Amino acid sequence: MTLSPVQNFRGMRALIFASGEGGIDTLASVLNKLGLAVERPGVPANAAAVDASSFDSARDVLFIDGDLEGVLEPSAIKAGLPPVAVIGLVGVEAPSRLKGLMLQGATAFLRKPVYAGAVYTTLFLGVNQYLQRKTLADQLSEHQDRRRRRRLVIKTIVRIMEEHAIDDDEAYAFLRRDSMRSRLSLEDYCEQQLACRSEPTGSSENAPVELTLARR
Repeated sequence: MTLSPVQNFRGMRALIFASGEGGIDTLASVLNKLGLAVERPGVPANAAAVDASSFDSARDVLFIDGDLEGVLEPSAIKAGLPPVAVIGLVGVEAPSRLKGLMLQGATAFLRKPVYAGAVYTTLFLGVNQYLQRKTLADQLSEHQDRRRRRRLVIKTIVRIMEEHAIDDDEAYAFLRRDSMRSRLSLEDYCEQQLACRSEPTGSSENAPVELTLARR
């Protein structure tokens, strides 16, 4: 699935973690003109001082000064992905500072002193690169979860086959029909029923009764 890039940032919130030097006032002014609500929490004493749980990935974007130590705690970075889009503010292009921003999940960089003409392009790249990575990470997580739960489907099919002396195709058909009736995916349906310590009861061709789930 191809995502449509975000082009209008009105209604979003920008949090700037930086000192007042390097054109930060210019950055805040341009962001306001683009429709973002700008907050400047100042320089945090340490990473623990920043409450990442309050961030909204669909609304917030962080501007982090590379001159600061880690603003986000390592625990806030999940699978290399920060909780919200991060744009690095770069003064001195030292490899260690660039690396520090990358480790915090920066997807774009804005050179200090900040010039008004560079803000929109950097914001566009930073936000959309982050959303693209987040979408891919969510899809991968969902795929891995479904693969993990496939064993529940296999287990349920085997139980149906053993209980009712039918082959795997019949058992799968019964299971699929019941999951559709319950408006659940196969994985969710099997997980729910096994968690309830229920077992499927069905029928073979000789006794065409719809598959139901009876509690033990």
